[in-house]
This record gives sequence, C-alpha cells and structure tokens, in this order.
Amino acid sequence: MSILSESPVETLRQRLRGPLLAAGDAGFEEATRLWNGLTDKTPALVVQPTGTADVVEAIRFAREHDVALSVRGGGHNIAGTALVDGGLTIDMSPLRGIVVDPEERTATVQPGCLLGDVDHETQLHGLAAPLGFISEVGMAGLTLGGGLGYLTRRFGWTVDNLIEVEIVTADGQVRRASRDEHEDLFWAVRGAGANLGAVTSFVLQLHEVGPNVYGGLIAWPFERVDEILRAYRSLTSQAPRELAAWLILLEAPPAPFVPERWHGERICGMAVCYSGDLGRADEAVAPIRALGEPIFDLLEELPYTQVQSYLDDTEPKGNHYYWRTGFAAELSDELLATTRELFAECPIPGAELGFLHLGGALNDHPGDDGAVGNRDARYAIGANAMWEPGEPGSESYPEWIRNAWARIAPFSTGGNYINFQTADEGELRIRDTYGANFDRLVAVKRKYDPDNLFRSNRNVRP
Repeated sequence: MSILSESPVETLRQRLRGPLLAAGDAGFEEATRLWNGLTDKTPALVVQPTGTADVVEAIRFAREHDVALSVRGGGHNIAGTALVDGGLTIDMSPLRGIVVDPEERTATVQPGCLLGDVDHETQLHGLAAPLGFISEVGMAGLTLGGGLGYLTRRFGWTVDNLIEVEIVTADGQVRRASRDEHEDLFWAVRGAGANLGAVTSFVLQLHEVGPNVYGGLIAWPFERVDEILRAYRSLTSQAPRELAAWLILLEAPPAPFVPERWHGERICGMAVCYSGDLGRADEAVAPIRALGEPIFDLLEELPYTQVQSYLDDTEPKGNHYYWRTGFAAELSDELLATTRELFAECPIPGAELGFLHLGGALNDHPGDDGAVGNRDARYAIGANAMWEPGEPGSESYPEWIRNAWARIAPFSTGGNYINFQTADEGELRIRDTYGANFDRLVAVKRKYDPDNLFRSNRNVRP
C-alpha cells in the first residue's frame, strides 16, 4: 500500500489536531529543510503535532501501515536523520513551550525548542542548563545524544542534568521515564534517545549561571601555532571548571571584527566562556591574555545568551557540512603536531581543526551512568569541513576529512559523540560511541522497539 493511499491518510488527518502536510502544501518545504544541505531526503507526509496525542497518532499510523518514520526537532543534525525518504516525519517544531520553576531550579521543555529558546527563558531567572554552543540547535536532538557545551566542565553532559522525560514508544504508549520510573528506558534515553521513541517533554536541572558571564572570541596568527597549542594545553590542564575554551584552527572569516588584512588567512582562534565569579574573570583568562598581540580580542563581560549565540553565523543553514570527530583524554605532543601539520596542508577554505575542552564534571560519573558513557573524555577533537553548494573542488573535501581523521584517530579514546557522526559512518562507529554500554543498550532497544520503528537515526539495531 502506498503511504499516500487516500483512505488511511484521510483517517490520520481526521485524528490529528495539527496539520498533516504533503509536497505542495504551505509549510511543507520549510518543515523538510535541514541545516546540512548535503541531506537530500523528502518524506511523503509531515505531521506537525499540537501535543502528545498527535505524536501518538503519528506513531501508531507508521507502525500499523509499515511506514518509515523520522522525528524532526531543530533539524540541525549533521547526518540528516530528521527526515526519511518517502516516509512520515513528525516535525516537533510547533512544540516550543517552556516552563521554568525557579524555586526547584528546573525547566520543563517541549521538543521543538531550540537552545536559544531555553536560554532565553531560564536566564530570566539567572539559571541555565548545560546545553550546546549554537543557539539554533534543537534541544531535543542535542539532549538525546548526550549534549555538550560551555557548561559541560561544570555540570557534565546535558543528560547528566536530565531529570525526567515523557516519551511515546514504538507501541504508541506514553511513558514517563526517570531514575525511579522505567529506569532502564531512562538509562538508554540518556545518550541514545532517538532510538527509543519520540520524547514529548524534557525536565532539566538548572544551575545558577549569568545573566552575565565573561567570554567571546580571540585569535592569533597561525605562524604562532606551536606557541598557542602549548599554551592551550597548559591552560586546559589547570583551568577552573568555570572556564571553557575551544581552540580552533581556521581561515579568518570576513567578519566586521576581523581586520581586513587577515580575511582568509589561517589563524588560531579561541571561543571562551567563563561562567564563575566575575570578580575573578581576569584571573581566569590571564593565561590567554598572556599570549599577547592577538589579531582581535573580543573577550569581555557579556550576557550568557550572547556567548551562547556567538558562533551561530559560523554555521549557516543550507551549507554543506562533513566532519570526523572523537574524544581524547589528553593533548599529547604528537596530537598537537599532527593537528598543526594537517591544517597547514588543508586545501578546504571552510575547514576547522581543533579541540573542545570538556574535562571536569562528566568524568566524576561512573561509566555506566547513562548510555552516553565516554567518561574518559576530556576533549572533543576532529576535523570539520563546510562549503557552499557547488563550490569548485568540493567533491574531494570529504575524502580529505576522512584521511585527516585517519591521522588523528590514533590519539583518541576510541569513543565519539553520536551527534557529530555523519550519515556515511558505519555501525562500528555507533558501537564505539557506547563502548561497554552497547550490549545493555541493545537489550533495552529490543524491549521497547523490537521492530526498529525508530531507525532514522544513528541506529542501534535490536
């Protein structure tokens, strides 16, 4: 039976409160446009739910009619898992409600919210959840894959701060999962949640952060790369957990804050966020400032929401993105040298190589506290490429990134972040994500989704 057979689709339409869209309908194109322009998928139908009941109806329809199913939150996943060709996509973007309880320091968040939505509401109370560092990322996908950002060093993975979810599983049942209820499901959701169902509500623990922090961007010439890399390793080995610093090797963009003579030149940049006592901010960033003579220095006291959106313009929607990343426990001399050599020979104008410092609170948890694992990670490392559609020579970019990763990978822990995986990475990479937790995760998947209805993801097969 075709998914577009009139009778079943019309029955579904009548059962929904929200719209059911097909190609040509108003809103369909926007609902099926993703951040990574490399994704070329078009579902036959899109459900835009008004609440959990619509999600239930969509899942039951997909199961009963053997229709491929996907769930779209912010649509920012690099692998393009939010869409499924010829199938049914549940587009959660209309569900953007947030309720903050400042006394309990919790936020109840719907799955269509972007990170900027959550930060906007929680910062009203001087609170924040440890989320990502691009404000236009969907909080659902980020959270279900583990979640990392500037506050990870203080408070762990995003899922270390997840209290409870409401989730519709493959049988169409609505379940509440927490450490005290459906504990096995909650364990698996924390790092592999896209495999277990459609989450319709998240309850997150909040922490006192902001409304102002100290941060921004700073950069130096690539000619000083050895000095900068050594200083970065020293900084991150001693920094307080309130300080997060990403170090990225890149070509300077033609941004207003970059002196014109540096546009297109190779530079060493840092993105910085210090979320502690502002009276100690100068002390915290002193090792960075001690490097002296930057190309630009935008470090200052800023609203936390501004730091959270500082990098938004570096990842425009619709460009092509291709990455290889992993985790590292240390920055060895060999890893630093390899990263420097790779960037020096990199032919991709929009490439970035570097490190995200994550070590701290996440390492305090046991390895089996949530499917997310990777408790030995102290840095995210990798090589990323971005280019505009049709850019001359771009056909070779993915191969260069893969070859670069082959040289970086020996310095990794072997683990990686599921949300940074591309569509062409094999099952071994998924297994490596979860490491010792993988077999337990398969057992939970088998219990709650034995037929693998939720497979439009980096899939853990039952």
